[in-house]
Amino acid sequence: MSAERHFDLLVIGSGPGGYVGAIRAAQLGLKVACIDRDKLGGVCLNWGCIPSKALLHGAEVYDEAVNHGKEWGINVNDVTVDWGAFIGRSRKITGQLNGGVAYLFKKNNIEHIEGHAHIVSGNNGVTPCTVEVRTPAGDYYNGNGGDVVETVTAERVLIATGAKPRDLPFAPCDGNTILNSYHAMTLEERPESLVIIGSGAIGMEFAYVYNAFGTKVTIIEMLDRIVPVEDVDISKLAERAFKKQGMKIHTNVAVNSVETGDNGVTVSFSNVNDETKKDSVTGEKVLVAIGVGPRCDGLFDDSLGIELDRGFIKTDAKEVEEPTYKTSVAGIYAIGDIIGPPLLAHVASEEGVACVERIAGHHTFGVDYKSIPGCTYTNPQIASIGMNEQQVKDSGIEYIKGEYSLKAHGKAIAVGDANGIVKIIASKPYGEILGAHIIGHDASELIAEIGLAIRLEATIEDIVSTMHAHPTMAESIHEAALGTENRMIHN
Repeated sequence: MSAERHFDLLVIGSGPGGYVGAIRAAQLGLKVACIDRDKLGGVCLNWGCIPSKALLHGAEVYDEAVNHGKEWGINVNDVTVDWGAFIGRSRKITGQLNGGVAYLFKKNNIEHIEGHAHIVSGNNGVTPCTVEVRTPAGDYYNGNGGDVVETVTAERVLIATGAKPRDLPFAPCDGNTILNSYHAMTLEERPESLVIIGSGAIGMEFAYVYNAFGTKVTIIEMLDRIVPVEDVDISKLAERAFKKQGMKIHTNVAVNSVETGDNGVTVSFSNVNDETKKDSVTGEKVLVAIGVGPRCDGLFDDSLGIELDRGFIKTDAKEVEEPTYKTSVAGIYAIGDIIGPPLLAHVASEEGVACVERIAGHHTFGVDYKSIPGCTYTNPQIASIGMNEQQVKDSGIEYIKGEYSLKAHGKAIAVGDANGIVKIIASKPYGEILGAHIIGHDASELIAEIGLAIRLEATIEDIVSTMHAHPTMAESIHEAALGTENRMIHN
């Protein structure tokens, strides 16, 4: 089968890295096509970031009405949940967003090619990159592709295939009793009990959703605290808040077995420091949320010889100051989750833009990997950026910090959500902002101010001298900044 179509850039994967990179490349005048084996938008728009936020908001609405309505003088009786409609709304949103990406592709003259991409060769200077488009085969996350439908060529290929949930090696997900995030988002019925293995953002967000609707939730975490990537103080407050909501939490334990039976699924675990201390918990279902791995099944021909690092595609992203995101094969680039941590949608988008701008010969600021915001959209929300306090201590930097409690914050009290803190860490003696860590109402929105401040190399004094509207949650950033100089007003 001969190659009939040729492009300047062929993007594989239409998630937040791929579709953003494709659009930016088209804006720069390149002839672009994007291959995807499933719906436009990738995991983020279809099975991750966006639909999960729809579920989280629904859980918050229910929780506010049923458990906190009386505090507002609003008495809600005989509340029922149409679980099918609840799940259905999140699926409807994905359809809207699929259409949005399709519209953007059409607007920017980007060709959408449906199918499974299989890269046969790179660009050797004589012949361009060659990619087979095959029929999708396997499930959403896996599969090597089926029959070849057509072959296309391109001067360059940009891989943005993302990541997929990891299984426990001794208990693979079956979609029935042992679930991954894909399954947890579309359950036809709410389970009465759910054991969640892993307490990162994915695990805790599903924990909040199901717990809010009355599912008995148990968290199992191997490390010594939940949301372990966060600052220690944030993790402690998060655990306190989630336990208060009724979740059972076991930290510092390793899972030994997951066994299904007539009574559900039993998870056996032991203390990581003392294996003689054993315990178990049984739930109707188990959600495995131990992280994600590279999604490149059937992507490369065996002869391609692309270099990998623990399964992720190796690029120059972590080796040079201004990476091009080149792989070891000429003409082939990679961005986003497929090249390894940090595994975040907004990082993928920024990498996609930086990559294609550099391909086009444009100067770009690129990605500042030292100040990437991370958010967990539970209630309370969690957000952070930059270094946490332990990292600052380990680096030997002299520092100051301000820690402001939302218990004294007017807007937080007014909206009935005054649990949490804002913590800002800065260096001595100039007040360079090193990091910020927030747990509480609107944390995911508040963190943007610190991100901009870090990018502009602003100091604590710059935040202190910036007037913040009253009453707003943003005032908490101002108070925490004041706290670094022992000038806090409302604590």
